[in-house]
Amino acid sequence: MIHMFRTFGMSYITFPYYLLLAAAVPVYYIVPKNRRWVVLLAASILFYISVISDPKAWLLLGLTVCISYAAGRILQTKKSRAVLAAGILLSAAPLLMIRLLDLFSGPILGTIRFRWIVPVGLSFYTLQIVSYLAEVYRGKTDPVRNAGQYALFILFFPYIIQGPIHRHSEIFSQLVEGHGYKEENIVRGARLILWGFFLKLMIADKAALYVDAVFASSDSYPGFYTAAALALYSIQLYADFLSCTTLSQGAAFLFGIRLIDNFDHPFFSLSVKEFWRRWHMSLSGWLKDYIYIPLGGSRRGKGRKYLNIIITFIVSGLWHGGSLKFILWGLMHALYQIAGDLTMKVREAFLKLIGIRNGSLVYRALKRTGTFILVSLAWIPFRAGSLTQSYAILRGLFRYFNPWVILDPGYLEIGMDRSDWRVLILSLAVLYFVSRTQEKLDLNEAVSRQSLVVRWGVFILGIAVIYVFGTYGAGYAAQNFIYGGF
Repeated sequence: MIHMFRTFGMSYITFPYYLLLAAAVPVYYIVPKNRRWVVLLAASILFYISVISDPKAWLLLGLTVCISYAAGRILQTKKSRAVLAAGILLSAAPLLMIRLLDLFSGPILGTIRFRWIVPVGLSFYTLQIVSYLAEVYRGKTDPVRNAGQYALFILFFPYIIQGPIHRHSEIFSQLVEGHGYKEENIVRGARLILWGFFLKLMIADKAALYVDAVFASSDSYPGFYTAAALALYSIQLYADFLSCTTLSQGAAFLFGIRLIDNFDHPFFSLSVKEFWRRWHMSLSGWLKDYIYIPLGGSRRGKGRKYLNIIITFIVSGLWHGGSLKFILWGLMHALYQIAGDLTMKVREAFLKLIGIRNGSLVYRALKRTGTFILVSLAWIPFRAGSLTQSYAILRGLFRYFNPWVILDPGYLEIGMDRSDWRVLILSLAVLYFVSRTQEKLDLNEAVSRQSLVVRWGVFILGIAVIYVFGTYGAGYAAQNFIYGGF
């Protein structure tokens, strides 16, 4: 079975993954409740060894799990900062070494990079381990006694690749207590999985066709071409990451497990600061609790507050990759927040002067547009291959003013055709409608209250639309989840 999974590949949008789910779900509900966590652990191990074949990576992950498990048990009887520091440093050592040595070797060795042994999900499960050890040390949670259950907490297959990053107190009891069968959980899980496929195949991978084409020949597509590519990349990244989170939540729901939300409609944000309260919330919360607040947060004056923001976003950049381009991306977001704080009163006074009332439709539209533009500009170093390419793209973006290119029929043929554009635009309209609706009511509950015919009609229609219009099929390789690379 493992050989088959490796042959065909396994990710959250592949057939072998759903074969694994189809086998694990009935077995989970058949075995006694107090042993159902064993089924989850077995499925997680099977999933993990199917996506990474290097035994050295398994060994490294196993050592990390054993070290952090032992540190948690020791902290139970000895609340020692030395034990906490040792447990965190040893557990985080693989991630720290990869990021820091890549960062500092780049300027020295150029394009040469070390060939690392990188376990899948390293960035995500490392933060989960750090928060676990910190919670144990602070007495917020009891250490896990059962080594197998602790391994499940780290390895649970719906979230190991791309999160969300869970605190022990948020998820552990759900993993090990054993849930009874409920049809509503199966139905909700299936709906979430369908929505995840929609986001991935109808939006993220459609937008990627244009984005990849422009960034691959950025010198040939300056000005408005680049602006459109940046806007679409923002949408692509959001839909891609939200898709993975949604698929993870859907798979977990099949077992009666509820994973935390990772997004709260971030493009409705009125500021970059609010954007980070709505975007990748599990990472934002982790950075706030374990970097920003321990540094002093905003308690020691504005100067120290701004320094803490800069440090926090540098850490965020390094978490994404050991490269100066990610540091630049983090610094841009830090500077956005600092500049926003320093100019807030002036900006509000100016808007009032020109007659734009606080909270009005125009006010919200301006704020949201401005936030989207700033966030999209920051994606340049994030998406570009290097700082040199980032500079070239940024120069081309502002050097050429050519909005008339949208009238050129060839504009719609860059990586896509007209039918792709129509599907993407209609899919974005659906995403916008769903997002606005979700801000007002629980859409899943609203659908659940409908008749059986309506519920099944929506589900079957969704499958048919994705099957007909989704970006996949012969000659097409489904785009890897973007955050799976971090």
